[in-house]
Amino acid sequence: MTSTAAKSSPSPAYPTQAGSDKTGWAAELSAANINPRTGLATDYLNHFNEAIMLLEMIPDMPDCADDFLSWQPLTYQEHFTASNFKARDLAIAAYDLADPAIRAEFDNLTTTMTSILTAVASAMREAHQNKTRAALATQATGWVKPLVTLAGGIINGQGGETDVDYIMNH
Repeated sequence: MTSTAAKSSPSPAYPTQAGSDKTGWAAELSAANINPRTGLATDYLNHFNEAIMLLEMIPDMPDCADDFLSWQPLTYQEHFTASNFKARDLAIAAYDLADPAIRAEFDNLTTTMTSILTAVASAMREAHQNKTRAALATQATGWVKPLVTLAGGIINGQGGETDVDYIMNH
């Protein structure tokens, strides 16, 4: 493990302009429900939780498959641009300034979730029996739910180098 104190990159999600007020930036992010250590907001996970909720309803209410099929994947930026999140511009800016390694790990998870959900939607469009759609929904839920939990861990800076970076830089 290399020392994170020797890194020349800025702390996660802090402004990179010379003379920036890191404490003020962190307070602004916290007030907006954006993790100041990672620069990420859990609000984005609502996008995936919506799809999971619809999938969970399909076995008992097969008509909910149509609602799931209308779900559209959105990137982090697209989600906040389209949302009513009070600090959506701040959320996008903090994401852009987030540590590239943290952002890449997060993006890999969200890309995987999106791939699973779009593949399941495609399979559901081909399926003609409610029983098949229910099985697809159950499988997809089992795959995506743990990934949402992992993504939440990244957002909240749990484990990994995020905690070490925060401690070393404060």
